[in-house]
Amino acid sequence: MSASSLPDVVLWSIPAFVLLTVVEIVSVRIHPDEDAAGYETKDAATSITMGLGSLVFDFLWKIPIVAIYTAVYELTPLRVPILWWTLPLILLGQDFFYYWQHRGHHVIRILWACHVVHHSSRKFNLSTALRQPWTSLTGWPFYLPLIALGVHPAALAFCYSVNLVYQFWIHTERIDKMWRPFEFLFNTPSHHRVHHASQGGYLDRNFGGILIVWDRLFGSWVAETERPVFGLTKNIATHNPLRVATHEYAAIARDLKSADSWRERAGRVFRGPGWQPEPAAAPAAAPQQVTEGAA
Repeated sequence: MSASSLPDVVLWSIPAFVLLTVVEIVSVRIHPDEDAAGYETKDAATSITMGLGSLVFDFLWKIPIVAIYTAVYELTPLRVPILWWTLPLILLGQDFFYYWQHRGHHVIRILWACHVVHHSSRKFNLSTALRQPWTSLTGWPFYLPLIALGVHPAALAFCYSVNLVYQFWIHTERIDKMWRPFEFLFNTPSHHRVHHASQGGYLDRNFGGILIVWDRLFGSWVAETERPVFGLTKNIATHNPLRVATHEYAAIARDLKSADSWRERAGRVFRGPGWQPEPAAAPAAAPQQVTEGAA
């Protein structure tokens, strides 16, 4: 098997994406759940527009990324052959590094500015899976170890696509908790609903792509115990795709402009999305002088 023979999994999956989304919409209309977030026309249209735009921008971002990956691949003496039994191992490695990429994009604000797009909907349905960022140039460094170990860039791209396609179906409220062994090993709608929730106990949890065991191993797993409230802790009131794609970058720029020090500027960019500088300590009150002989 050669690298050039690996299919574009995302492209081939688009008809299934459309069909499953239509099935979910019909299901919601026939059997509505009053407590579920459901569908809203403008929201779904924004998600689909963001997804179509991401295809264009991802194609542009691939040019420098492929150049870097190719250079690293040519420099390393290691080679991982593309065989029927090595592809699952590469996918396992990719899923491991995806966990850290995903986690990093939640805890570092400049990376969150890219990923926040995917969390900006207050709905949770299959169209939400299509709400992808237009600035996805931030993920490639996380996979450099795989390239350095001899994984061909095309094999990595194939596994990344498989991971994304897997995650499409878990963006739904129509599937309750599944068979317990499956829930233990794999990412499921229940786990991913937690990830998209804005409640304090659910924030920054369940980062896994295909496997949820990474979250269990690294302490970021939380079970779904109450109905999630979807969206951001500070939601945006817009369906404008350009604003959806850039609103956090604009917020960072405003914070940098008003920052009082370089330390604060660094914090605004590289600390967590909710980071705030410590307030300046109030000056100590001057000690009162006692006048001799005073009553």
